[in-house]
Amino acid sequence: MNFELMGDSILPILRGAQITVMLVATSIAIGFFAGIGMALARLSRNPLVSVPAYAYVFFFRGTPLLVQLFIVYYGFGRADFVKDTVFWAVLKEPFWCAVIALTLNTTAYTSEIIRGGILAVPWGQIEAARACGMSRVLMFRRITMPVAIRQALPAYGNEIILMVKGSALASTVTVMEMTGEAKSIISSTYAPVEIFIVAGSIYLAINFVVTRAVRRLEHRLTPYQRARTEADEKQAGRKIAFAALRGRQAADDIALPQPSSDRPQD
Repeated sequence: MNFELMGDSILPILRGAQITVMLVATSIAIGFFAGIGMALARLSRNPLVSVPAYAYVFFFRGTPLLVQLFIVYYGFGRADFVKDTVFWAVLKEPFWCAVIALTLNTTAYTSEIIRGGILAVPWGQIEAARACGMSRVLMFRRITMPVAIRQALPAYGNEIILMVKGSALASTVTVMEMTGEAKSIISSTYAPVEIFIVAGSIYLAINFVVTRAVRRLEHRLTPYQRARTEADEKQAGRKIAFAALRGRQAADDIALPQPSSDRPQD
């Protein structure tokens, strides 16, 4: 194990980490709002809206991300009819081709996560909002969507982690993110184990930050559960303290000498 080589490769791979973060952040930001629209389309009762949305989700969830990336980069990005349009300014760049592929993919998964969160909203809250005279738009903005986001947040955190790991496929279309930088170093050092250990450690650190951020956000968005948890912890602490006190009293009773029943003789 060449530790000196591992130390020297940290900075080049960290430069690639900046591209990885930009790639994932851009795709997640666009895919989140597109996923909300796609989820609403999936929930629509109009088949002209719900059927195309279902086909979109079915295609992008049922095909590999690598195939989707190749279709965007080698298909649309190299088509002759695209070169004469305004889209050529975007599709000629490998970075934006990767962003488009990742965005299309995460939109499909995000829509299903948001749709599940919307369906998980308790019906009693919907009825209470209607009883208060809320319109459908106001009810969606103040009741349905906030509750759905809280319900979907753990699953959406997993989607962000999958996007971070899936961004490694961008190196196949010459995007020099972390995996691309690692491959470049390996081609000159012939030390794949050491280099991929460094790259994997940085991926692990990024995902650790993501999980902690999602957990913190989930903690802030559920104050009622936080209050309940704190109350349960206090009650459990009182029970433990009471049990310890009883155990200590029992131990003291055993340790105290018992008074003798024999009276002294006169």
